[in-house]
Parts: sequence; C-alpha cells; structure tokens
Amino acid sequence: MDALIIAAGYGSRLADLSPSKPLTPVAGVPLIEIGVRQAMIGGVTRVVVVTGHRAEMVEAFLADLSQRLAVEIVPVRLADWSTPNGHSVMAGATRCEGNYLLMMADHMFEADILASLLAQDAPDRGVTLAIDRRLDNPLVDPDDATWVRLDERGFITAIGKTIEPYDAVDCGAFLATPELATAIREAIAAGKAGSLSDGMQVLADRGRAATMDIDDAWWMDVDDPRAHALAEELAPWHLAPMFNGVPG
Repeated sequence: MDALIIAAGYGSRLADLSPSKPLTPVAGVPLIEIGVRQAMIGGVTRVVVVTGHRAEMVEAFLADLSQRLAVEIVPVRLADWSTPNGHSVMAGATRCEGNYLLMMADHMFEADILASLLAQDAPDRGVTLAIDRRLDNPLVDPDDATWVRLDERGFITAIGKTIEPYDAVDCGAFLATPELATAIREAIAAGKAGSLSDGMQVLADRGRAATMDIDDAWWMDVDDPRAHALAEELAPWHLAPMFNGVPG
C-alpha cells in the first residue's frame, strides 16, 4: 500500500528552529524521515510526499532518504502551497494506487497505530480516521486541535477546529480511499476553501467517515516550539523501537 504524506506548508511557528518544517529534526532525525520510517514499519511499500515550501530542499533530502531506506519516494510539488491542505491531498492522491495511508509530516505515532489503521478497510467507509478519546491528553494543544463528534457507531458526524460538543481529537492519520479526494473536490465546488476537514465533512454527511480509537497509544503533533521541546524529550522513548531493523 502507498502512504501519502502532506509536507507542503510553511510551518511558521517552527520557522525559528528550521527553514523547513518537514526537515525540522526531532532527536536528530528530520520529521519527514520519521514519517517515512513510521509508514514503512506500518506496512507501506511506497511513499508519495507532497512538497511546497522549500520544495527543492525537501525533495533533495527525499532522494537521499529513498536510497538509504531502499523505498520508493515520489515527490509531488504543489504549485501554490498556501492553499488549504485538502489541495495537497488531491494532488498526492493522483499518484496513489487504490487506498492509501494519509499522514501529516509533523505528526509522530507509535508504530502499532499505523499498522492497525491499515487493517481498517471495509466497504461501509470512504475513510477511517485515527482518533484519541482522551480529551485531557496533555500533549494535545486544544487551541490548534481538530475535533470530531461521533455517532453511536463511532462514525464521524462533525469535524473541525471549532465544533462543540466533541468526543475525540483527530490524530492526523487516515486510511483513505479514492472517495476522500473526490469529496474534497465536491466541497470546493460547493464553495468551501478545500481543507481536508471540508472533504471529511462531506463523507461524514454521507455516513462514510469511520474512526479507529487509538486507546492509550502515544502520538504527537509537532507544530510549535513547545511541542517540539516535548517531542525532543519524549520521542526517543516512544519511537526508538521503530528504528530497530529499518534499513539505514
């Protein structure tokens, strides 16, 4: 299966630490490399990365990483990387075969989360989102988080940064089918800006947006200096196993 990693944005809150958010190191390893390694251990055999800001720098790193890890990495450059993240999904999905693991370049996960997510395919869903029901998780920034409201089946009824009430937080990892990119296009045609959440809401309205609860597994969104400092402290403990046995 393919993975699609979104790595096009500017990452202004980490700009003082690195000229490129995907190349920002955590425990000495760039975020985008952590993402690729996570995907490989989860069971992915090919990685598509959507680039934008500092594209040349990121793509040069990916070419070297592809050789070091012996995995095909396909860069897809977004012409206007200031657009909402759904535009990155649409661009990258054109290079993916069938279903794919969708990840954000600034998110880190214990390996079991992604492996479990890849096993969630079912005909009753167009996408499955990894969620965390721990609303008091101290590693989650409530002002930046994307929240989800669920029905009795655990399917999404609403998703966004400002919805209330909510039942869980979006972890930034999805098992996507081709329906997701189509839903984003439909949202844009209906007047939305084209965020990933816009497309997710289209699928939610159709009862096609499922979730997978990660229970007590560890994950982080490294989006600002505070989160980066926490990641420097915690990632070596939680991510060390996923570096064992990976080529490179």
